Amino acid sequence: MTLAEQYIAFKTIVIKEVLRFSRIWVQTIIPPVITMSLYFVIFGNLIGSQIGDMGGFRYMDYIVPGLIMMSVITNSYANVVSSFYGCKFHHHIEEMLVSPLPNYHIVLGFVSGGIARGLAVGATVTVVSMLFTRLPLHSLPVIVSTVVLTSALFSLAGLINAVFAKSFDDISIVPTFVLTPLTYLGGVFYTIQMLPDFWQQVSHINPILYMVNAFRYGFLGISDINISLSYVIIIGFVLMLYGYALYLLRIGHGIRR
Repeated sequence: MTLAEQYIAFKTIVIKEVLRFSRIWVQTIIPPVITMSLYFVIFGNLIGSQIGDMGGFRYMDYIVPGLIMMSVITNSYANVVSSFYGCKFHHHIEEMLVSPLPNYHIVLGFVSGGIARGLAVGATVTVVSMLFTRLPLHSLPVIVSTVVLTSALFSLAGLINAVFAKSFDDISIVPTFVLTPLTYLGGVFYTIQMLPDFWQQVSHINPILYMVNAFRYGFLGISDINISLSYVIIIGFVLMLYGYALYLLRIGHGIRR
């Protein structure tokens, strides 16, 4: 394939992925916004008034970046895992694999769709959060880079989950039993400085902790984790999952019969 043909094929996958969630935006964009709004009301206004300040900021201001990141993570993951498994279930992915289109274009196409949905939901949640608080802006480049890298990471994770899934039930196991606990334990609602030393060290195993803290640093300028280390961890996971996804497509794991 020529570069022009590869670009057309890649663009087609991206457009298909974007249209897939945007044409049913009432089901894909609005529900996360409603859920996050409830978090703002319950944890920010009601519980936050009892907790007081955290990290030198109002509790509402402290948790908003984490809640935005949580919505980006879950929606990026959900978009790719459901889309790729749907293609696998209907045997559309085999047509892509036997075509001259390079596997990395297939991966990047699905991941771009996940990033688009993650950013769309994240931006909408951010706008809604302005109804409850006025977040400061410490570093826009950190905010943008962190949210894009995190969205890409969990889009890749969703694709890998879809490759291994054997039924539609399998694509809900990881979000329920892995993603949700890691997100809640990733410093969204609290600073790890509140934890005993042992549990602080255990928390450092959780990769979501680095993403939430880097994103919070972009808004508030505070972080429990060194920002440079956060970027190393996030980029390292992105490269590792990207390479693994390409490997799984190359060998046709769970796809070729």
